[in-house]
Amino acid sequence: MIDKALRLLQSGRVERLEGDRYNVIGNHGTYNVVARDGKVMCTCPGFQSRRRCSHSSAVTILRARRRQRS
Repeated sequence: MIDKALRLLQSGRVERLEGDRYNVIGNHGTYNVVARDGKVMCTCPGFQSRRRCSHSSAVTILRARRRQRS
């Protein structure tokens, strides 16, 4: 899952919208990811059933990288 999240980031498929909202273009569609209060939530079916996915992992990695640069 982490490898897939890194590929999403490297290929520019994670787009930050306003605030803590992101669009992530996955292999099967575009999903909305929200990072709020230390939690990351995604609209993809995988996240809905397992509470984790490569889309939410990509946003978590992106946010951690931005914090490290600050």
